[in-house]
Amino acid sequence: MKLYETATAPNPRRVRMFLAEKGLLDEVECVQIDLQKGENLTREFTARNPMRKVPVLELIDGTCISETMAICRYFEEAYPESPKLLGETPLEKAQIEQWLRWIEFYLAMPTGMAFQHSSGYFKDRMNCFPEWGDDCKYATERFFEFLNDHLKEREFICHERISAADLNAFAIVQFARVIKVRMQASQSYLNAWHDRIAARPSAHV
Repeated sequence: MKLYETATAPNPRRVRMFLAEKGLLDEVECVQIDLQKGENLTREFTARNPMRKVPVLELIDGTCISETMAICRYFEEAYPESPKLLGETPLEKAQIEQWLRWIEFYLAMPTGMAFQHSSGYFKDRMNCFPEWGDDCKYATERFFEFLNDHLKEREFICHERISAADLNAFAIVQFARVIKVRMQASQSYLNAWHDRIAARPSAHV
């Protein structure tokens, strides 16, 4: 299988961390796509993902799966003996899914929009609105505070073991540095959680 990705982008990193935690990283060949050069806009790549985004998983038979959590779900179901990162019971699965949605909408999306609209990285292919970028940056900062409060008496975001919620949040918290949003010294619970995840081998893939 091939994983078309960009090593520095947060969404592919979420997939790599997921695979590493499951012991499945060796199941894929990572193929780098240069976003700034527009390699994701080519006809060849568009055939794999008409949304022209990374990551994309290409199965052995040529079938392609796009979207971060769709790829993670594939591996969760295809390798049932690997560690469960999307929950085991109906309640766990529902609660982890709830957190994944929150992280997607209230952390990943504003962080990504702040980057796209404030950095000028994609100014050759999109209309950028810096004021919108500033508002999104503020939303990211608010979610950092929300996470810090949530983690006051918890080691992990959801349940008493690591899950995809932790991996997704960690990748975005680190990526938020590009919009100059960093954990504050006062956010001690968020910092402690970050250090726990950063100490895991999956944080270094």
